[in-house]
Amino acid sequence: MAAALGEEAPDNEDYYGLLNVRREASQEELKAAYRRLCMLYHPDKHRDPELKTQAERLFNLVHQAYEVLSDPQTRAIYDIYGRRGLEMEGWEVVERKRTAAEIREEFERLQREREERRLQQRTNPKGTISVGIDATDLFDRYDEEYEDVPGSNFPQIEINKMHISQSIEVRRADDANTLLRASQQDLGGTWWPLEFGAGDLHGPLFGLKIFRNLTPRCFITTNCALQFSSRGVRPGLTTVLARNLDKNTMGYLQWRWGIQSAMNTSIVRDTKTSHFTVAMQLGIPHSFMMVSYQHKFQDEDQTRVKGSLKAGFFGTIVEYGAERKISRHSVLGATVSVGVPQGVSLKIKLNRASQTYFFPVHLTDQLLPSAVFYATVGPLVIYFAMHRLVIKPYLRAQKERELEKQRESTASDILQKKQEAEAAVRLMQESVRRIIEAEEARMGLIVVNAWYGKFVNDNSRKNEKVKVIDVTVPLQCLVKDSKLILTEASKAGLPGFYDPCVGEEKSLKVLYQFRGVLHQVMSADNEALRIPKQSHRIDADG
Repeated sequence: MAAALGEEAPDNEDYYGLLNVRREASQEELKAAYRRLCMLYHPDKHRDPELKTQAERLFNLVHQAYEVLSDPQTRAIYDIYGRRGLEMEGWEVVERKRTAAEIREEFERLQREREERRLQQRTNPKGTISVGIDATDLFDRYDEEYEDVPGSNFPQIEINKMHISQSIEVRRADDANTLLRASQQDLGGTWWPLEFGAGDLHGPLFGLKIFRNLTPRCFITTNCALQFSSRGVRPGLTTVLARNLDKNTMGYLQWRWGIQSAMNTSIVRDTKTSHFTVAMQLGIPHSFMMVSYQHKFQDEDQTRVKGSLKAGFFGTIVEYGAERKISRHSVLGATVSVGVPQGVSLKIKLNRASQTYFFPVHLTDQLLPSAVFYATVGPLVIYFAMHRLVIKPYLRAQKERELEKQRESTASDILQKKQEAEAAVRLMQESVRRIIEAEEARMGLIVVNAWYGKFVNDNSRKNEKVKVIDVTVPLQCLVKDSKLILTEASKAGLPGFYDPCVGEEKSLKVLYQFRGVLHQVMSADNEALRIPKQSHRIDADG
């Protein structure tokens, strides 16, 4: 489809930014913007051979953008998935009368088919490593009995348990259309994860899970397990029936036989800002009721704090903790468990990609305030120290490396965009001269100076290099009837602009004259801008 639109545009070309129109622009607005740029870039208006060649290239790019956005079908595809959506195989069978929603559904179907072909041989491995640590000697030790024993002055910390498990997902041989990673939306799909565990005190564990969607809102899973131990082979069977109660709420009914037989019912409500669970279990050896709540902060590190209360025949346990994203693929969490008669424990968990590392640390068998205090404060102090001294510098260095790679990979594209911007500025000179003459005659809007890129105003960042380009001519060219209106899109896509600092925050700074008075404004890259405004006026006395 894209090939039919003429000369190929870069993959990251913003058609809305190129035409300087809103994403909600009407056909009339698109046509007006297109005609204006056509008048500016039309090859017949330029006699110089070099300018004529540059004008042809820019004219074709504008024409391509208008062809995509003026057609409701291609515009719907572009709005959802950008230019890559226009290149998706199979669009030739899509009827022209389909709506945007139908087009989106068709695209997702084509994408699923491609993903199935690509993922057909993958097994989606997942692993868990758990290391239990006994640190009770830190808070509960008999010093008088060990005074004469060498090394008795140091608390003994031991590893008392270790468990390693690995799971894979396999495709059912007679279900060629089933994705390897099933979800509640994959109606009729069946998947068979295999699990093997070793290192637990009970012996190796082998399991097979079967997942099946029953209805669009209901599914069932069955897990068969064999536990090998010194007492022989112990079979187990777990069945879970789940149903969507509403958009954010799930109800579960679980029956477990063999290894710790029980019946469990729970309701889980998961929203953008919270996660709430209430559960009740009747079983051998444990029966309990449990309530838990987790709050999700909408910050960059995806911080979450949680708390739960669990009471049953075994006693009562209160847990509280937090987790936070420490890198792109890693999440670190810590939970303090205080219970009767269980004592105090600290659980540390690190999720790294598809691997989970779990470290339960048993601190004391009693409710000692000192153990609760150190279990709470200790991880916080260690985390903030590590975050400041290790994690933050590492992430900063990693970001710099990624930016450098991005600059290297896009160097040729940026050079091309720079050349196109310089060519566009040369093509604008005559139009800008006429616009300035008209604006001066009416005491209208004159752009004195305009810069686009990375500005450094903070003293703490004074060592960073300023990276800006002069965009006075392109902005003056956009002035119409003493007004300049920029939409909520990156300014790098405007005619005569390019990105001078890939991957970094950019701003637009404009010094302009209106009615003989100087004005100045600075706006963020994706911020809409309307000029002139009274608030931009520079105080003459200042």
